[in-house]
Amino acid sequence: MDATAQQPPHADGADGADLMVVCGDDALAVRLAGELHDIYRQPVTLLLPDADAIGPVPPHTTRVVEAEAPDAAALRAAGVARAVAMALAYEDDETNIRAALTARRINPRVRLVIRLYNRKLGRYLAELLDQAAAVAAGQGDGTPADSATVVLSDADTAAPALAATVVAGTGKVLQADGLLLRVTERTPQQRREATGTGLCTLALLSSTTDDPAGAEGSDRSGPAGPQLLPAAMEIARSAQRGAVVLEAVSHTTPAAAPGRLAAVGLPVMELFSRRVRWALAGFTAAVIAIAVTSWITTGDHPVHAAYITLLDLFSLNDPAIGDPTERQLLQLFTGVVGLLLLPVLVAAVLEAFGSFRSASSLRRPPRGTADHVVLLGLGKVGTRVLARLRELGIPVVCVEEDPEARGIALARSLRVPVVLGDVTQEGVLEAARTDRAHALLALTSSDSTNLEAILCARTITPDLHVALRLYDDDFATAVHRTLRAAHPQALTRSRSVTSLAAPAFASAMMGRQILGAVPVERRVLLFAAVDVAGLPHLEGRTIADTFRPGHWRILALDTTDPADRRPDLRTTRLDGRGHVSGLLFDLHPGHVLGPADRVIVAATRQGLAELLGSGGAVPPRSAGRAGPS
Repeated sequence: MDATAQQPPHADGADGADLMVVCGDDALAVRLAGELHDIYRQPVTLLLPDADAIGPVPPHTTRVVEAEAPDAAALRAAGVARAVAMALAYEDDETNIRAALTARRINPRVRLVIRLYNRKLGRYLAELLDQAAAVAAGQGDGTPADSATVVLSDADTAAPALAATVVAGTGKVLQADGLLLRVTERTPQQRREATGTGLCTLALLSSTTDDPAGAEGSDRSGPAGPQLLPAAMEIARSAQRGAVVLEAVSHTTPAAAPGRLAAVGLPVMELFSRRVRWALAGFTAAVIAIAVTSWITTGDHPVHAAYITLLDLFSLNDPAIGDPTERQLLQLFTGVVGLLLLPVLVAAVLEAFGSFRSASSLRRPPRGTADHVVLLGLGKVGTRVLARLRELGIPVVCVEEDPEARGIALARSLRVPVVLGDVTQEGVLEAARTDRAHALLALTSSDSTNLEAILCARTITPDLHVALRLYDDDFATAVHRTLRAAHPQALTRSRSVTSLAAPAFASAMMGRQILGAVPVERRVLLFAAVDVAGLPHLEGRTIADTFRPGHWRILALDTTDPADRRPDLRTTRLDGRGHVSGLLFDLHPGHVLGPADRVIVAATRQGLAELLGSGGAVPPRSAGRAGPS
């Protein structure tokens, strides 16, 4: 199919920068193009099926190419043959796979960043495309020289931040395979009471949180807005503000599969109710007591006494006519116990049958459900957030209109209660026990549905903590401001999946991998693993000298051998508890970084771009620079 291009006066790469090609059919592609241009200062070609249908395309993109499908003609028109990196951000996995294979054939050295929901397929595809690039480059070891394939999921990237909005109110957890960073918001009072439990202060919260008319938490807040990565002097001067503190750091171990845990606990805990279990235990104790009494009174062998007791229990033995009185009394008592056992066995069989049937069906919220999270929507994002919440051990009740939704199977396997119905219909939120919930997370794909559900939930519980997924940032700001003004005592958060995921995709296109993002009000703080070699802001400088307030700071040093390093921060070395962590967080301010080092940094989006060499002058080495705090 022919592709039409809209080209501004400057041609691709006219300024010597590397061309970036972004292909997609939703807001993620548009946001990613803006991220590459605004933050990394790269020329971008945006390939869209219909620019008008997606929404306003940023005018700063170098070119806009319209094509219904990313076939070979459309990709060539977009400039893939001379591009250094290409992002495939279509919602359909198959479309991204077809385009990736075509792009690798056109340009074997192009760096590919592919949006895929299927994790397993993504790993296989990355290996296949890298192998194809290596063969085209004439290398026999299967390792491409400059090209690489990175498979990302916007749902996986945004899920930790979305789940963190409802975890403990203000706690945030960032998990990147082997790395677990936990940050928490502290009020001014908590900051004064703290005794050094935090590793470092990552941000100062907005001072306009009590001003409903302000642009709190955004870049438009000015000095009153949140300050990311502040210097020690700024922290000391802002004792009246809340803060975001890096509270704990640990190395995670793989969790057991949910299905396996359920299989272990199913025979005892799931098949029978508590009453039936106690009844069976009582009958077992009674039979043992009768058998022991028979053994003592008759003098028979213990095994024979137990056998005779079982025969009497099930009325299979002959009447004890002519036997001693003790034996006759034992037989009568055992027969009565057997009669009482019959209804208990029937109840146990019926309960077991019902448990097996319900194991393949959806659970309803139990009557005593309380202090849980109500999750609206089990699409791509909702499914990942559900898995994340269950990993953290948080009780969840889901609401989904489509019985064939993607996350229904996961909810069934995790034994999570699900209410099937439209969240905008009366009685659906009540069925999810919203009145006794801790928080509500609205993650459907419709902004109006999310907003209506939040407003309805607030009529049920005015102080309910809510977080909703909204597409438009201006609309999200207005909604957040209005909800906070109407309910000042309740926690309200609005998040955009595309805004949380775009930095990770942009960083991957630049050849770096972002470990995750933590939202700070309406701004985002990024965490990345960075190789020191070739970066003038880091190489040959001390830890104290590398800290640049408001832009970046080093959190940890990776001490593992360069040959054992992996992008997910795990190593090939194992101990009794799993993978060995090579991260050192207690760094001496005078430690000098060498070219073989790799560090974990926290940075703003602009700061990360500058750190990686996309702009900005290198500051002179000076011992008097503000150090970390």
